[in-house]
Amino acid sequence: MSREKATPIQRFRVPLGFLFAAVFLFFARPEPLTLGIGGAIAVVGLLIRAWASGHIRKNQTLAVSGPYAYTRNPLYLGSFVLGVGFTIASGVWWLGLVFIALFLGIYFPVMRVEAGELTQIFGDQYREYAERVPLFFPRPTAGEKSEINFDFGLYLRYREYQAALGLIFAWSVLLIKTIFLR
Repeated sequence: MSREKATPIQRFRVPLGFLFAAVFLFFARPEPLTLGIGGAIAVVGLLIRAWASGHIRKNQTLAVSGPYAYTRNPLYLGSFVLGVGFTIASGVWWLGLVFIALFLGIYFPVMRVEAGELTQIFGDQYREYAERVPLFFPRPTAGEKSEINFDFGLYLRYREYQAALGLIFAWSVLLIKTIFLR
């Protein structure tokens, strides 16, 4: 997808995410238990994103291997799980409502737009894939086996390690708040 074709919601989803993260960190009141449980869930989301990034060759080949055999949007699923983890870690219930509203308002429209773009790029191949694999919530078993394995070079190329750095930063801020604001 080229930047000039991107819809406003596609362009602003990352800045909105950073804005929400700042608000989230400001209002968070983590406790050791919520920080531990939420942190563990967030790591699962990070791992889903990492796994997905090693299987996608954006707009070149339709990704159907790895987590793409379970859901058409594993990167967004991983982001959702990360967000749920941080919401739990925050210890503030209403931040969960804000997160859910933002996620539904931003990412589901983006998924629909991207599905249309993938249909334009891959045609019937994408339509058949979309019939077998759910948009967001993963199916319990993978479809057909794929010979494509995780490619660490793709993980690096898409700079997915930045999500890990963000997780470390945010979790560190929450840990400091847990220790010093009790």
